[in-house]
Amino acid sequence: MSDTPTDTEPTRSTEADRDALNTDTMQWVSAIVALAGLGLVAYPFVFEATEAAIWNDTMTGTAIFLLAGYNFYRLTRDHLANVAIASLTTLLGLWALVSPAVIEMGSSELAMSTAAGGLLIAALSAYSAYANNKADTPQTRPARA
Repeated sequence: MSDTPTDTEPTRSTEADRDALNTDTMQWVSAIVALAGLGLVAYPFVFEATEAAIWNDTMTGTAIFLLAGYNFYRLTRDHLANVAIASLTTLLGLWALVSPAVIEMGSSELAMSTAAGGLLIAALSAYSAYANNKADTPQTRPARA
């Protein structure tokens, strides 16, 4: 009996562990996150808000809109979404979730809307970061001349 491995033993490849990513679904996820960011921008102008709440929601919502929009753009060009951008968007969503407890919002409606928007943003962005991190990398294309 020999201790050498045989070719009949199945070997597990790290590439086999990776999943194919449905970029159409991920485009929708990024679009929903971007629109939720725009919702954060609009909430202080719909509900009664303090000046601090206006600045908080406007700046946070704009950043989320731009970051999620960038990932949406990448996905429309057949690239994977940037995991770091999705992770940063998740952190901004978590900030929107907890900011009503830290900042005086001015009304309970604004506080609830900001927290709900933050929860939606954090959950979808975390999913996007996870799915794009585990996905296969797209095939490399030849450089354009």
